[in-house]
Amino acid sequence: MSETISIALVLGSNRPERFCDLVASWALEAIVRAGGFETDVVDPAALDLPVRHPREPDSAVQDLRARIGRADAIVVVTPEYNHGYPAALKHLIDLVRSEWHAKPVGFVSYGGLSGGIRAVEQLRGVFAELHAITVRDAVAFPNTRERFDAEGQLAEPRRFERQATVMLERVRWWAAALKAARLTAPYPPAIPEQPAASWR
Repeated sequence: MSETISIALVLGSNRPERFCDLVASWALEAIVRAGGFETDVVDPAALDLPVRHPREPDSAVQDLRARIGRADAIVVVTPEYNHGYPAALKHLIDLVRSEWHAKPVGFVSYGGLSGGIRAVEQLRGVFAELHAITVRDAVAFPNTRERFDAEGQLAEPRRFERQATVMLERVRWWAAALKAARLTAPYPPAIPEQPAASWR
């Protein structure tokens, strides 16, 4: 039996009355259905993160870094706002450093006609800079509010369930491979991490 893979399911929005909760719940159900994963839901709306990037990490930032550090893989649930991804998600990403290194990242996106794929394409570049591996396959919900009924049930779910199955299998493969590699030899940083006072 393969080893359980730990996934940090990162929510991308912290807006009041956000649609992200519904999409993230669907993503969590897909992860549970796939089996072999344990999931930690990382929600920026539930974290007491500093408004400004701190010179020294406070307890909330330390806890966030520890949670990402424990994860073998990341799945990001993100909306698309004005052709991009939310500021709350960028802030969360930037508060974490080497804990992203050498880990796979999958995406579940949602929005209007594009289904959030423009946000995802921007995030691929961000995670590449953080030495994370984004998987090619993703789940995208176009015209999201038309996809879910009043009870929060997804209409015509098979298409999206297939997308999730493929994405999660890619995440599983990369997570196992990269975890084994990290255990064999620590991932080398591109440059030494600078003291906090040197960051602006």
